[in-house]
Amino acid sequence: MNTQTLPAVEGATPRPREHMSWRRCKSLIASDLFRYDGAINARQFWRHFFFTPGFRYSVALRITRYTRLRRWTRFGLRQFMAVMLYRYSVRYGISISADTPVGAGLYIGHFGGIHVNHGAVIGNNCNIQQDVTLGKANRGARAGSPVIGNNVFIGAGAKIIGHILVGDGAAIGANAVVTKDVPPGAAVAGVPARVVSDQGSVGYVNRTNYPPIKD
Repeated sequence: MNTQTLPAVEGATPRPREHMSWRRCKSLIASDLFRYDGAINARQFWRHFFFTPGFRYSVALRITRYTRLRRWTRFGLRQFMAVMLYRYSVRYGISISADTPVGAGLYIGHFGGIHVNHGAVIGNNCNIQQDVTLGKANRGARAGSPVIGNNVFIGAGAKIIGHILVGDGAAIGANAVVTKDVPPGAAVAGVPARVVSDQGSVGYVNRTNYPPIKD
């Protein structure tokens, strides 16, 4: 495989402040639910809320972020959701800050050992497996936090530390340590991670045809 044919990763652009209505929050939760079963209804919601820790955490994360971005929630609801998110973090071993921008269709395949720095950015339809770290580097050329594109698969035990740009449709192999940008559509593996395929996340990121996100 000739890795020279893979497109370059574009740098991150400044993000405007996110608009978060209750309608948008519910739409994001619905997109997360669809990633698990390919269906959006009350039965599937309660089934996964009670028996799928990753989805339960996603619900708490979405609502907590909503309370952070709406002024009226500062009188009690914001604090209550912060406590609930912390409780789930301790219980399930998932630490994703409500300050972290997370796109639609988040899928947490297996819970435990997941840490995402608050400065990271996660795109749409991201699959995160257990023991994944998206961490911050405090110095050097890669100072900062990772920026994850759309339709990215991050395998179990993968570590992405510093201002690493992961392109759309990329796949990070299990236990990979990513030290440089990942081109769109590439699959990387190893320590340090290197490109091993141009097939990316094809076949790993599924059920992304949920209804459009509402504003």
